Amino acid sequence: MKIFDAHCDVLYKMFMDREIDFKDSGKLQVNLEGLQGSQLKVQCFAIYVPESVHPEMKFNAALYMVDLFYEKVLKAYPQVKLISSRQDIDRLKDDEIGAVLTLEGCDAVGCDLLKLKTLLRLGVSSVGLTWNYGNCAADGVLEERGAGLSSFGKQVVSVLNAAEAWCDVSHLSERGFWDVMEWGDFPFASHSNCYSLCPHPRNLSNEQIEALIERDSVLGITFVTEFLSGKQTATITDILRHLEHVCSLGGENHVGFGSDFDGTDGRVQGLENARKYDYLMNELTKYYTDIQAEKFLFLNFYNRFPR
Repeated sequence: MKIFDAHCDVLYKMFMDREIDFKDSGKLQVNLEGLQGSQLKVQCFAIYVPESVHPEMKFNAALYMVDLFYEKVLKAYPQVKLISSRQDIDRLKDDEIGAVLTLEGCDAVGCDLLKLKTLLRLGVSSVGLTWNYGNCAADGVLEERGAGLSSFGKQVVSVLNAAEAWCDVSHLSERGFWDVMEWGDFPFASHSNCYSLCPHPRNLSNEQIEALIERDSVLGITFVTEFLSGKQTATITDILRHLEHVCSLGGENHVGFGSDFDGTDGRVQGLENARKYDYLMNELTKYYTDIQAEKFLFLNFYNRFPR
């Protein structure tokens, strides 16, 4: 079985620590050796510019991460291939791994659509409007104001629609979520869990999950322990609980995984890095058919890739 993982923060870690080598660094949960040692076929790499970066330097920081992606991941290891469409995935050879470039939060583009279009032209296939707080486009889940999309945010969504790029609602305020449901052609949630099982602001309500299902979209169950159990520790059983809950809402064809490897301190027992994905795969096949497991691990995201 192949795996499609909708979110990791490798580029952020490599940005923060220039000594990290993507090949085999023990500081990374997702590295080349881990990808090759698992069934991961497509891995999304997020551009996340931390809050500590001065606003005037955020776009430069995003460009630096794009350069890291091309120079330190793709160019350094030719068996890793840029993915911009389903056809690119189909063309992957048995020993090749697909890499999707994504943007986590529009803070990096400020209020400038040209900057957004530049990142899309550089290979970004998915854009989250916010991280946890507010920016020119919208409010994040922790912004007290709780506003939806601004006029600029609606322009951003229009650009994403025209580019046939995913609009990621993970991290977005609830009002923003519903605005994207109205304005966006390709909404999805790269790494969020179920609020009814774990009432964390980053998780989605039943109504939100059902809205994604109704839009024929997909949600990535994430391995962030606080979103699984509300604690610093979690187990595979917690992941399966959230997965089954989405299925109970009619989401068997609309749920996958977005690990958030390298973006969180907590660890799921037995699933500490990408190489351990086989453990999750084995657990899935105990409770679901092979066809269902293949949907969760790969096909549901593959089938919703917007291009």
